Amino acid sequence: MSMTYDKAHELKDALEQSEEFKALHELHAQIEADEIAKKMLENFRKLQLDLQQKQMQGIQISEEEAQQAQQQFELVQQHELISKLMEAEQQLSVIITELNKIITEPLEKIYGDPSQEQ
Repeated sequence: MSMTYDKAHELKDALEQSEEFKALHELHAQIEADEIAKKMLENFRKLQLDLQQKQMQGIQISEEEAQQAQQQFELVQQHELISKLMEAEQQLSVIITELNKIITEPLEKIYGDPSQEQ
C-alpha cells in the first residue's frame, strides 16, 4: 500500500513541475499583486459560489441573477490577467481529469465504465 502512496506523491510532484501548473502559479501570483484584478476575481468567484449553492439547494436562479453572472463573466474575461488565469485553470483541469481517468481504470475493469452505460 505504501508504494501506492509513494506513486501518488510522485504524481503530485510531477504535476507541480508541469508547465501548466507553473503557468497557473505565476498568473495567480500576478493577480494577487494586482488589487483590481484580485478584487474582480474575488467578486466573480463569490457570485459563482453563491449561484452554485443555490442550485445545489434546488433554488431556481432568477433571470436577473443569470444575467448578472453573465455580465460578471464578460467583465473578468476582458481583464487580460484573469482571462489568462482562467485559461490556465482550464488546461490544468483537463490534465487532472485525464489523470483521474487513468487512476480509476482498475475500477472500470471491475465495475465497467459508467460513461459507456445507458
